[in-house]
Amino acid sequence: MSGRTEVRHVPKPWGHETIWAATDLYVGKILHINAGQKLSVQYHVQKDETVYLLAGELKYYVQMEGSDRPVDMRLKAGEAFRITPNTIHYMEAVTDCDVLEASTPHLDDVVRLQDAYGREGTSAP
Repeated sequence: MSGRTEVRHVPKPWGHETIWAATDLYVGKILHINAGQKLSVQYHVQKDETVYLLAGELKYYVQMEGSDRPVDMRLKAGEAFRITPNTIHYMEAVTDCDVLEASTPHLDDVVRLQDAYGREGTSAP
């Protein structure tokens, strides 16, 4: 149904996320990553996402097909990058960053391989 939608602010150990759209078909988020913080080294089984750097300087490590390790695909403000299922990736903020993420609605589909906050192997926030 058309109309206003709930906006949720979710604290994270690396900053916070604002979920501004959540339907059965898609999710829209803004990730605010504090300078010097990084997200989990992770992949998704089903989730397909595209990120767009709104502001800041972001190291975006992605393990491309055929590679044996993630490579820095550094994003500048105004650049976007798509991550398909089973692609290992993580973000590290050089400066405070705001990242727009559009994805399929699989919010709990996170396999953490490495995490600075002790959340390996879980899909907990």
